[in-house]
Amino acid sequence: MIYPSIDSLHSALRAGQTSCAELVEAALQRAAEKADLNIFIELFPETARAQALSVDAKLAAGTAGPLAGVIMALKDNLCFKGHGVSASSNMLRGFESQFTATVVQKLVDADAIILGRTGCDEFAMGSSNETSAYGPVKNPLDPSLTPGGSSGGSAAAVAAGICHAALGSDTGGSIRQPAAFTGIYGVKPTYGRVSRHGVIAYASSFDQVGPFARSLDDLALITEVISGVDAFDTTCSERAVPAMAPVPAERPFTFGYYKEVLDNPALDAEIRQYFFDRVDQLTSAGHRVEALDFPYLDALVPIYYILTTAEASSNLARYDGVHIGHRSEQATDLESLYKKSRSEGFGEEVQRRILLGTFVLSAGYFDAFYGKAQKARRVVRDATLEALTRVDALIGPTTPHTAFPLGQEYTDPTVLYLEDIFTVQAPIAGIPAVSIPAGPHSNGLPFGMQIMAGPFDEPKMFQAAHILDRL
Repeated sequence: MIYPSIDSLHSALRAGQTSCAELVEAALQRAAEKADLNIFIELFPETARAQALSVDAKLAAGTAGPLAGVIMALKDNLCFKGHGVSASSNMLRGFESQFTATVVQKLVDADAIILGRTGCDEFAMGSSNETSAYGPVKNPLDPSLTPGGSSGGSAAAVAAGICHAALGSDTGGSIRQPAAFTGIYGVKPTYGRVSRHGVIAYASSFDQVGPFARSLDDLALITEVISGVDAFDTTCSERAVPAMAPVPAERPFTFGYYKEVLDNPALDAEIRQYFFDRVDQLTSAGHRVEALDFPYLDALVPIYYILTTAEASSNLARYDGVHIGHRSEQATDLESLYKKSRSEGFGEEVQRRILLGTFVLSAGYFDAFYGKAQKARRVVRDATLEALTRVDALIGPTTPHTAFPLGQEYTDPTVLYLEDIFTVQAPIAGIPAVSIPAGPHSNGLPFGMQIMAGPFDEPKMFQAAHILDRL
């Protein structure tokens, strides 16, 4: 069985009601039963069984770590030495990790058990999990729907009851949106809180690893475990990692929300009403809620896509068929090797973003696009931090609507970019953000409530989420 929390799992292990070896076999069985959801690209049965035996021995000796026996999955852009990693792309199909990502090593050191790697949008570029070279992951709540992207496989692994928790990466909402669509918890920590060493890069100044879980307490514990300084990542903060477990607030909180978000025509009417019902409940419980102005909402998606595609253009230049990545067998000279290898290895969406990023970085357009977007990013960050000096946390819907059908046709492929409208502010500003389950909607599906706090203030963010989660 999947235990409702890590605490209940540990209680069962201490009482001898189960063992890590039994947990692994049960998880592998559930993964096989739910194979039609296309969640896992690859399972790691041998490694998982070996880890289980090791953790069982530590439990018997009383030396087990804080995540002992927790079955976890990895998004397919996190390196785990001796195992495959491909960023769900043909460009890296068959590639084996030569080292282990720092976040993965921290999980292993804490005695979590890694079950396998999950499908994602190719190079983490997408909002529906449909750009994967391995086909789309299906939402466990309704297989005709997307689980969200790009970390949809990790979200689905938790929502389907296969794993206790999973790791994803969030560049513009890739943890929070899938969490909302599958009815679970997901967090993007502050940029620099968690090491990016061993994470296949999309946009290096935005990417951040975070967990999915079935409870807020579990989410906070795993975030605490994977956080901290890393000599292999110079962008990783040296700040001490505080205790992140949410505790009851000692005083009333002040929450803020943006009027422009709630007035946005893309926002589902039921989600809007749900939000205002929660505002009334917060007020009744003694908390204060302020409506704030944020005139930059419509600029967030353009800022995000100009900057991230520029960084993707640079980061993905290394995949050329010479240094690393797929090498075309049709090449006849060096130029055709580059062109054919990249055309065959990268999918359509990745090619689109590389081309856009190359354009905004090109001579004559750099200042007009990339330079202005960087200045606009600073304006958004300053406005966000200013708001957070007046309120404890910013709250709002995670997504404009519930999960949408797989296979929808779009005449304009950039329509899907607007799925990130409520989630891109946090990575642009570099602040932490968590999505907690809300709903259900009248269509029977969950949606999410998003809570944002100041930089490196994950404890307050989890505390604010704790208040909302218990209304």
